[in-house]
Amino acid sequence: MQLTLWTYEGPPHIGAMRIATAMKGVHYVLHAPQGDTYADLLFTMIERRDRRPPVTYTTFQARDLGGDTAELFKSAAREAYDRFQPDALLVGASCTAELIQDDPGGLAKALGLPVPVVPLELPAYQKKENWGAAETFYQLVRTCAAPSVPAPGWQRPPRGDARPRCNILGPTALGFRHRDDLVEVRTLLDELGIDVVVAAPLEATVQDLMRIGDADFNVVMYPELAGQAAQWLERTFRQPRTKTVPIGAAATQDFIREVATLAGVDAEPLLNARKSRLPWYSRSVDSTYLTGKRVFIFGDATHAIAAARIAQTELGFKVVGLGSYSREFARDVREAAKLYDVEALITDDYLEVEAKVQELQPELVLGTQMERHIAKRLGVPSAVISAPMHVQDFPARYSPQMGFEGANVIFDSWVHPLMMGLEEHLLAMFRDDFEFHDDAAPSHLGHGTAQRVEAEPSAPVASAPAPQMPVSSIIWAAEAEKELSKIPFFVRGKARRNTERYASERGVATVTIETLYDAKAHYSR
Repeated sequence: MQLTLWTYEGPPHIGAMRIATAMKGVHYVLHAPQGDTYADLLFTMIERRDRRPPVTYTTFQARDLGGDTAELFKSAAREAYDRFQPDALLVGASCTAELIQDDPGGLAKALGLPVPVVPLELPAYQKKENWGAAETFYQLVRTCAAPSVPAPGWQRPPRGDARPRCNILGPTALGFRHRDDLVEVRTLLDELGIDVVVAAPLEATVQDLMRIGDADFNVVMYPELAGQAAQWLERTFRQPRTKTVPIGAAATQDFIREVATLAGVDAEPLLNARKSRLPWYSRSVDSTYLTGKRVFIFGDATHAIAAARIAQTELGFKVVGLGSYSREFARDVREAAKLYDVEALITDDYLEVEAKVQELQPELVLGTQMERHIAKRLGVPSAVISAPMHVQDFPARYSPQMGFEGANVIFDSWVHPLMMGLEEHLLAMFRDDFEFHDDAAPSHLGHGTAQRVEAEPSAPVASAPAPQMPVSSIIWAAEAEKELSKIPFFVRGKARRNTERYASERGVATVTIETLYDAKAHYSR
């Protein structure tokens, strides 16, 4: 039933496709009925990749169910190897084919192919996409690194004078700004004097995974996708892993210090040299309008937790709601929510999220493409911070979320919707002001005034107007002055001028509360 509605994550075999598509030399044979091949669109149309994902489908039909579907799978696997000559073969079943119980792993191993065959047991009715990606990456790492696994009790020898080395784990295909995040993290590590042994799975090869144990430690970019593999590497190869995700200026500084500690290098030169413009912008006069803005945040655990920290501590927003569809990381999200005195929303039902947004009435929504649609319907500014996302969230330009440059991108992405919202609000407020009408306001070039005067008809003869009070002699009663102070600062001057002009034209010497409201009614017609 839920397939007829929006879903935050696809089935786990989509996660497996993200790993296979991210790597080089890996092919995925998927036992699936005709119609389950829609995943091609995710990579070629949404992510706009220049090649099809490396996936072969058995595409059995209803009439095949009366025959030998196991033989159909073996033929597809054999033909996929002969055609693509991969360095490793992933085999598994889609959620529909899982019901047939043909055992793709056993069938593929029986073929005796001369490459590693990685069987994927992905329970489609209990788990979802991110879990499937994490499990697939973990199984690939275990399979490829198996020949170099050290004996029990082995300890990593001292590095000596050699440069520290690390792996970068987590970026995949169809990930939210993963391509650009990887570039930014590589840059930070290079400036710290740390070499990268393997960055995986994005653009990695099977040969890369075979030497993944050579690194001194692991940088985990996205715990949902690489946490399981990183834990295994820590137990097996004695490689410690990072806990800080460098999203936001402050988190990037914390990440640099953590990595420097693991690598045994000095972090201060980089901390002193590299700065983000986000902290300066958030302290500037232009950002005073943003202080205290109420923000609702929802997405995968990594991005939602990071967004909440940035919103409250770096931009001065007020986090009124925090949630995630990543049920495996619900505890982490709940712990983060306690920092902002809110109750975490853990759900994969977008209707629950929409109801929460309506209840909280935030001034900014940060979420997935679903939350963008929700915010649009409710007329609330929004920005996308997490998958699932739209094609427009795969920009051609460099647009990371991590590192110092990522902090700059985040500031622009979040603040611009609020500023544009303010601009639209002011335009609506002053739409009847004479300065917004070409027929009343002369051009600054001068020719508009002449045209307006020439077109102005002669005024009819009228009775003598009431004597006007000079504006400079008008005084304000204390109660009226107090009432005026309640008007927002950016229109208070206009309200004062309009009221004094109204009083002057009517010969009123003292502005009272009644005069103030009469003037408001007069100019609001």
